[in-house]
Amino acid sequence: MTILDGKAVAAQIRAELRARTLEFERKHGKQAGLAVVLIGNDPASAIYVRNKIKGCEEAGIRSFAYELPEKISQEEALALIRRLAEDKKVHGILLQLPVPGHLDAAALLGAIPPEKDVDGFSAENIGKLALGEEGSAACTPLGIMELLLRYGITVSGKRAVVVGRSRIVGRPMALLLLNADATVTVCHSKTKDLKEECRRADILISAVGRAGLIGPDMVKEGAVVIDVGMNRGADGKLCGDVDFAAVKEKVSFITPVPGGVGPMTIAMLLTNVCRAAERNP
Repeated sequence: MTILDGKAVAAQIRAELRARTLEFERKHGKQAGLAVVLIGNDPASAIYVRNKIKGCEEAGIRSFAYELPEKISQEEALALIRRLAEDKKVHGILLQLPVPGHLDAAALLGAIPPEKDVDGFSAENIGKLALGEEGSAACTPLGIMELLLRYGITVSGKRAVVVGRSRIVGRPMALLLLNADATVTVCHSKTKDLKEECRRADILISAVGRAGLIGPDMVKEGAVVIDVGMNRGADGKLCGDVDFAAVKEKVSFITPVPGGVGPMTIAMLLTNVCRAAERNP
């Protein structure tokens, strides 16, 4: 059994990006730029934003942080995003989710031009992913694909099962796996026999957010298990969807929580910013 060390791979990616961003700056006389928009006072969101800004610094990307008040109007938030859409110093725009309930998140995300949509959430980028065309893909699924690649795990021809169908992880994950020639099954709350579906998987990815959902009786011997879940166990410690202690001896590769998929998400956000800058300097 090998633990897939997302933290180490993410550090390697940031170092590689540093060389790319320096070359971009040499060619164009400016840094690749990411604007991060945080609305409200959600503590978890504030931590995520700080981590993204820190990652920008390490990768040589200029960050522009906008912290907006909880009660900001839809019109004011839209006006900021539209200004950033026109700003030549900004190559990527990230709206930190969730936003306060009185705001229309879909409309705010829709105001981000596809070429600056480094989260990969726009209809155009999702459509490109479905068609197998070049664009920005969602960062967590992209990070999982990169982790598999860097550990030499073959995807082509393998049976992959994705548990969860969210637009942020499950659906784009399935498309990326399909584009890499895997045979893909997507499971969700209406799946009749989740255990049996999971036991067929050569590559099992769980992105539900339910602690202990995946036990050893749901995993095939020698499978690759990717845990996207981020939960708090009864002891208050971070844990994933997978019962790591019980499953780890049965699998060939597994991601820990924390330190597996999480660091890869930010690394691929930075990669998407770098690619966006290179496409539209």
